[in-house]
Amino acid sequence: MSPLKKSIITMLTGLLTLVAVMGIGRFSLTPQIPLMMHDGYLSLSTAGILAAMNYVGYLLGAVHVSRLQKNHALYLKAGIAATILVTLLSGMTSQFALQCLYRFISGVGGAWALIIVTSWTQHNLAAHSPRLSAAVFTGPGVGIALTGVLAWVMSAHHLDSAHSWTVYGAVALVVSLAICRYLPAEFTAVRPGAGKNEPIGGQLKKLVLIYTLAGFGYILPATFLSQMAHAVLPNPNLAAFFWPLFGLSAVAGVLLVILFSGRFNTQASLAFAMILQGSGVAAAVAFPGAWGLLFSTLLTGLGFLSIMQLTMKFAREISSISVSRTVGLLTSGYATGQLIGPLISSASVWFFGSLQPAIIIAAMGLVAGGSAVMTLNRQKVRAAAQGR
Repeated sequence: MSPLKKSIITMLTGLLTLVAVMGIGRFSLTPQIPLMMHDGYLSLSTAGILAAMNYVGYLLGAVHVSRLQKNHALYLKAGIAATILVTLLSGMTSQFALQCLYRFISGVGGAWALIIVTSWTQHNLAAHSPRLSAAVFTGPGVGIALTGVLAWVMSAHHLDSAHSWTVYGAVALVVSLAICRYLPAEFTAVRPGAGKNEPIGGQLKKLVLIYTLAGFGYILPATFLSQMAHAVLPNPNLAAFFWPLFGLSAVAGVLLVILFSGRFNTQASLAFAMILQGSGVAAAVAFPGAWGLLFSTLLTGLGFLSIMQLTMKFAREISSISVSRTVGLLTSGYATGQLIGPLISSASVWFFGSLQPAIIIAAMGLVAGGSAVMTLNRQKVRAAAQGR
């Protein structure tokens, strides 16, 4: 097999893994929320709790992987299998406690798969195929677009939430079966002698905090976008259009970073992406109605995966610790932010009867994070990069 063909297969394997575990296994909850509310399984407040259970699992899974020293390939496959299984099982119960358990398991499995497959693809592609390496990050966006199209079709055929979960799980299963033979049989994501005792520089610690704000800032529209669209638009088929649009915008954001990565430095690009996404989140409140929601969908989507991609790239520029540890630390911060988001949304609904206060706080968090990126000491960044 030629090196180019091998690189393309690695890229597609990583991309489709993220389609299955993130775009479908994790983000199918977003178009499911209005259906589950319609079926009487959820309220707007309990939907925030359900989402939070996913992020608790995601956080614990990320912390676990960041300390993992061996069996990475095994945990990757276990994460994929667990995420698909609980997606299928979610269609077999209306009990809130079981749904919370399934979302928790989905979070753990998603974190295992995301971090390990990202580390594997970056390890194999970043040095000699940086564009293919970056293309892996389109996976969640492609998956979101796919879940959006599926939600659109299922809405037209009036499927309930239980049958919809089954469809999502079946599609994720088909995707995983297509790539299972190409997943690594063995993969060590840490260098010999490296691991949990690796020193973490001050710049990377600050970046983890900033990435925590990114996770907090985007998660409310990402979780409640479908519900917001159904509240604004009386036509359910038109409302269903906004979720695949979010996914396509996320893919477009990654492609724009790939196209223009040579013209702008990573630090400035990351700051701009976070501030742009913050303005998109705020648009949903600043401009009530369909047009505000459209701008919010486009700008929040553009920033979603490009911020992830730029943060991972920037982390490699300012730190020399293992890829797995770096991705694990950043994902732990991101998951913490995502966990805080739904809890604040539930409090916002409880005290104010609306998501708007929580959305405003989320937008402020993104703008603050983007501004904080530019305060990182660029001289130290250069020194760290040159000293590797």
